[in-house]
Amino acid sequence: MTDSVRLSKRLIDLTGCSRREAQLYIEGGWVLVNGAIIDEPQFAIIDQQVELRPNAVAEPLPSITLLLNQPVLLNVSLEQQLALINPDSHWAEDPSPILQLKGHFARLSSELPLQEHASGLQVFTQDWRTLRKLTDDRTRLEQEYVVQVSGEISADKLKRLTHAQMFNGAGLPGCKVSQQNEENLRMVLKDPSPGVIQRLCASINLEVVAMKRLRIGAMSMGKLPLGEWRYCTTTQKF
Repeated sequence: MTDSVRLSKRLIDLTGCSRREAQLYIEGGWVLVNGAIIDEPQFAIIDQQVELRPNAVAEPLPSITLLLNQPVLLNVSLEQQLALINPDSHWAEDPSPILQLKGHFARLSSELPLQEHASGLQVFTQDWRTLRKLTDDRTRLEQEYVVQVSGEISADKLKRLTHAQMFNGAGLPGCKVSQQNEENLRMVLKDPSPGVIQRLCASINLEVVAMKRLRIGAMSMGKLPLGEWRYCTTTQKF
């Protein structure tokens, strides 16, 4: 039986590249094994055909940002969130041309958490510039939620929410709010504190049934299905 070798070693033997270059080529999606992209340097090779794609570059993968339509999670942790981001949950209609690679699922960070018991847009990034933008500008970035409520909605009630107020001894911020239909409100806030949407609604005798975040700054979730993710392209900005 023929002994197997690591894909990285086979590539070194074929091209004369260094060990580091072989790793970068493979992790960058530039190496084909029997015509299929393999991005694992440790992948075992016996007699398969190995080739380097044209115009291959031995450079680290560019940092990426992902958008997830996160379902409601209880006692949410980063580990729970990251478990939702895998090859099987990648949106089939993702318009981004980015080639999905295993390196995209490593070293992901998240800022601007969802309101408790909410679903919707969540951002994960490897890019320190994006992370800094979300951190430094969090008090200026609008977050848009659609909020399903029970109770009677009126224009007078909603007008009260546009101004800062006191409720049960605690201060509440003003927000942009409009009625979408008989049971849904559109609420836009900047850096909403945990539970603030429930408190805002309670201040006008409405009870929150469900919440979904649709937008952060200029970044909209669009048609992304629940539980699926897509790449954020370099032209999309917060």
